This record gives sequence, structure tokens and C-alpha cells, in this order.
Amino acid sequence: MSRRKTERLLNLVICLLATRRPLSAEQIREAVPGYDRHSDEAFQRMFERDKNELREIGIPIDVVRDPWEDEPGYRIERESYELPEITLEPDEAAVLGLAAQVWQRASLADAASGALLKLRAGGIETHQEVGALELRVDTRDPAFPALWEAVRDRRVVRFDYRSAGSENVRSRTVEPWGVVSRRGRWYLAGFDQGRDAPRAFRLSRILGQVATVGKAGAVQVPDGVDLREMVAFPDEPLEERTATLRVRQGTGEGLRQLAAEVREGADGWDTVELVFGDPERLAGWLASLGADVQVLDPPDAREAVIRRLKGALT
Repeated sequence: MSRRKTERLLNLVICLLATRRPLSAEQIREAVPGYDRHSDEAFQRMFERDKNELREIGIPIDVVRDPWEDEPGYRIERESYELPEITLEPDEAAVLGLAAQVWQRASLADAASGALLKLRAGGIETHQEVGALELRVDTRDPAFPALWEAVRDRRVVRFDYRSAGSENVRSRTVEPWGVVSRRGRWYLAGFDQGRDAPRAFRLSRILGQVATVGKAGAVQVPDGVDLREMVAFPDEPLEERTATLRVRQGTGEGLRQLAAEVREGADGWDTVELVFGDPERLAGWLASLGADVQVLDPPDAREAVIRRLKGALT
């Protein structure tokens, strides 16, 4: 939606809320900036679209017909427009607080914190105490925010994708149906337009930026689609290997606790031997540590970290 249209709709809502009596279309035309002052037909089309869009998002516009007036009047009753008081049971508030904790370190942290702030402003205590054990959702994949927004807005996406067990990178155009987590990994489930079939894509294999294609609302999720079933394919056999890392002294405490061996260095860096299975999953962890860790070996783990860092920059 353009800025001009957004301002016009907002002004229309304010005008209809503030008036003490119903306003005719001509009075609204004069009072609300943005309406065509020269063409009656253009104004009528625009006004009808605006009324329909406001009603679609739940704003009630009343039509009042006065027997003494030739044209109907319009207004928004404040009682119908204002939200009712929000009341939550203690267990419901606790669930909301827990959900916000889950997203605390993820891409949706700002939205989760903002929602809790609004609830607290309304007098609802969400009980967000931090306990000994905390749930966390790891969404370090750079593609996650763009894909989550595309699913929300029902927009087609295009991205470069590296297939499993291959260095070949191909562009994929996908109608996104959902983003699903399975065993610590995130997947995009949707319809691959190039292959003309439903497919699932692991987010850690998406390279570079995710671009949106076309208008919002273009994607329709078929009835009966089970997103979790789409990503329930057999796990890829992963052989355990050992990664050799250089970790800056005083950092990477989690790495050190899981390491098979830590050798102290004299140059401000320690050498850490860490057993891993999936290089992409390891890369997501190491990339989050930024300049405090370097991958010396194996080469595929090093390349996976480099891809993650490049993807975060683009």
C-alpha cells in the first residue's frame, strides 16, 4: 500500500470517528485530503474502494439514511470501533510469556517483545520470569525473516538454492505455504514453480537474498496440506567428524564445554577440537560468534560458515 493511500485511509477513519453527525460523501470529499476534487466519477470509485478496504480489516462504517436528506451519511461509532477490554486467565498469560521467551533470541524477538509491552500497558501481567531452563527458537538462517514475511503476505519468492550433497546452485521460484522447524532445522514448504510440484527447502542451503515476486495475496495454500508431513522425509545419514577451530580466548564458552579437546595458545587464540555431524548446522552456530572463531578444518565446514556470513551481508 502506498504512503499516499495509507494517509488517506487514516484521515478518513479520523474524520468519521471525530464527527458528531453523519457526513455525506461530498462533505467527506471536502474534509479528507487525497480525494479527487475535479472528477465526480473518480472520487466515487476511490471512496467506494476505501470503504470496502476499511470494512475488510474490521473497521465498521455505518450508513445513516436521513429522510430529510437526499444522500446517505457516513460515520464510525466509537463504541463499535474501539477494542473491548482484554482479559486473560493466569495460565493464558503465562503461555504468552513463555512464547515470547521462545522467540527472544530469534528474528521475531522485536514483535514478541512489542506484543508483551502492549499487554502490560493494558494491565495484563504475562509472567515472563526467566527460569533455570529456558526455551529458545534458533532462527539464525538469514533467509528466515524474508520467508516468514512472504508466508504471512502470501507472496511468491525467488532465491538461489544449493541442493544436498552438491555444490550446484540454482534459482528457485516458490509459492511459500509455510516455514517449519524439524529437529533443529528450518524448512520452507511450498510449491516449486520450476518443478511444478510441492517441495521443501532447507533454509541453511539458501544463498544470498530472498526476493519477492508479484503482489501480496497471490499464493493460495491448498486445503488439507500437512506442512510437517512435507518435511518428514528420512534424515540424511551424517557421519560424525571433528572440526578444528581457533577461538579467541575469553569467548565461545559453549564451544569449549562441548569440545573434545581445547589447546591453549600463546597468541590470544585457543585451538578447539569439536565433533559435529551436519556442517550447515555447525555453520549456523559458528557464524553467530562472528570474529571470535575461525574454522581451520574441514574445508566444507569452513565454506559453510563463509556462505552464512556472506548471506548475512547481502
